[in-house]
Amino acid sequence: MRINQILRVLVIIAFSSVVYAQRGQPPSPQPAPGQQQTAGQQQTAGQQQTQDMSGQQTQQAGSRVTTNQKATKPEGPVPLSEKELTKEIKSSPAETVIKDVKERGVDFDMTPDIEKKLRKAKATDEVIEAVRQAGPKVRAQMAKLVMGPGPAGAQSIPKEQAQAYDAIKTELDPDKAIAMVDDFAKKYPDSPLLSYVYSFGANAYQQKGDVEKVVDLTGKSLKLNPDNLMSLILSIGMMPQPQYLNNHKGEQEKVLQQAEAEANHALELISKLPKQPNESDADYQRRVAEIGSEAHGPLGMIHLELANGGLAGPDKAELAKAEQEFNTAVTTTGHPDPRDYYRLGETYRMDGKWDEAIQAFTKAGDLGQGTLIKTYADQQIGEIKKQKAAQGAPGKS
Repeated sequence: MRINQILRVLVIIAFSSVVYAQRGQPPSPQPAPGQQQTAGQQQTAGQQQTQDMSGQQTQQAGSRVTTNQKATKPEGPVPLSEKELTKEIKSSPAETVIKDVKERGVDFDMTPDIEKKLRKAKATDEVIEAVRQAGPKVRAQMAKLVMGPGPAGAQSIPKEQAQAYDAIKTELDPDKAIAMVDDFAKKYPDSPLLSYVYSFGANAYQQKGDVEKVVDLTGKSLKLNPDNLMSLILSIGMMPQPQYLNNHKGEQEKVLQQAEAEANHALELISKLPKQPNESDADYQRRVAEIGSEAHGPLGMIHLELANGGLAGPDKAELAKAEQEFNTAVTTTGHPDPRDYYRLGETYRMDGKWDEAIQAFTKAGDLGQGTLIKTYADQQIGEIKKQKAAQGAPGKS
C-alpha cells in the first residue's frame, strides 16, 4: 500500500494534534529524533520500499500549564513566527525552509496578506503549501477529520495515557513500538486513544512485513473508531494483496467485499476534507483528488482480484473497473506509485490491450528504477512483444 506525502503529513498532524486539541491547547511541534518511517511504505516481494518523513511532532504531554502551576519553557522548539519564517525564506533554500516548517510548525494561519509577503520574499509554491499545512487552524481541522468524533470521554485524557501515546507515535523501532502498543492495550483497554494506538501498532507490523497482524490490528482499531482514516488506508492496502488472500482462500470474496466497503468509506471521509483558509477551489479539488488516489490504488487491486475469479476467463466488467481505479490512482497524484502502473499493465494485458499494457509497464519501470518493479516490468514487456510477434497481432487492441 502506498501513502503519498500529503496524506502522510495529514495523518501525522492529526495524530500529533489530538491530545492537545482535547485539552484545549494548540500543538507545539518538535523535530523527530531521526527519520521517522511512516505508514504505508513497506516492501514485499516485487514492491518498492520508500520512506518519507513529515517531521511533524509535538511537545510531550507533561509540559502543559494549569492555573496552579508556573508556566514552564515548552519542550522542543517554538513554532516559527511570520518574521522568523520570512527571514529564513530569504536566506535558506526552499528544502531547508520546508523541513523547518514541518518540524516546528508556524504560530499563524495563512492569509492573503501573509502569502503576498512570503512570495515577495521568494517563497516557492511548495513552501507556501507547507506553511498552509502547518498553521494552527489547519492542524485542528485535519485532526477532526482524521480522528473522527472519537469515543465518549475523549475530552478527558489522563496524563499518563497521553505520555504513553506520545512515546508510541515517536518510536522508530517496530519491535519496541509493538511491545509498547501491547502494554498500552493491557493497561488502558478503555482509553479513547486506543484506536489510534492500534494504528501505530499496525504500522509497525507493516514495517516488519507481517500482513496478518496489520489486518488484525486495523480491525481492532476500526471497531473502536470506524472513521480512523489511517487504519482504513492501512487495512485496504493489505487485504486485496495476494500475500493476504492466499492465506484466506475460503473467504476471499468476503475479504474483498470488506476491503471495497472500507475503501469507499475512506473516499467518503477524504471527500469531506475541510477547505483550508484562503485555498482556491482549484487547489482544494487537486488536494482532495491527490489524497483520494491513496484509496483508488487498493480499489483497483480489489477489482483485479475479482476479475481473476471469473469461471470462463477474466471478468470483463471487473477488468474495466480495475482499469478505471488504477488510472485514477496514477493520474490524480503528482507522485504516482510504480506498483499501480504495474498492476494497470497487468490489467491491460489480461484485457488483451497489449500496447496499453506496454505503456503502463514502461511507466512502472521508469518510476521503479533500481527496484524489482523495473525488472518485472521489463520481463512483462518482453513477454508481450513475443506474444504479439507469435500471433502476428497488429498491435492495437
